[in-house]
Amino acid sequence: MTTRPLTSDDFPVNDLGRQRIAEGDKVVVFYASANRDEDVFAAPQQFDIGRDPNPHVGFGGGGPHFCLGKHLAALELRVLLRALAGRMPGIALDGQVSRLRSNFINGIKHMPVRFASTIS
Repeated sequence: MTTRPLTSDDFPVNDLGRQRIAEGDKVVVFYASANRDEDVFAAPQQFDIGRDPNPHVGFGGGGPHFCLGKHLAALELRVLLRALAGRMPGIALDGQVSRLRSNFINGIKHMPVRFASTIS
């Protein structure tokens, strides 16, 4: 998903890509690009769970559009992953992962896995 609002004011050359934005210009927001800024992250395309500092803008980045459900979503993921690891300790990737094609969210569409049965 992208948005294409028209600006209502002139903006001088600024931190937004160091570009001048004139009144009436169309601005496009690509949400999937938010955490891949080469000026902010040393290796923006690389997944690094230990990245520190990590000033990402996921869930609104703490700004005015901060997601109120962020903490619930994080808790649900922790519970899901702990339960999955406990029930399927040998879970492993078993095929090619296909990513979701979207301008709005970044995700996985299909991820085949294999695991050994724990039933005895």
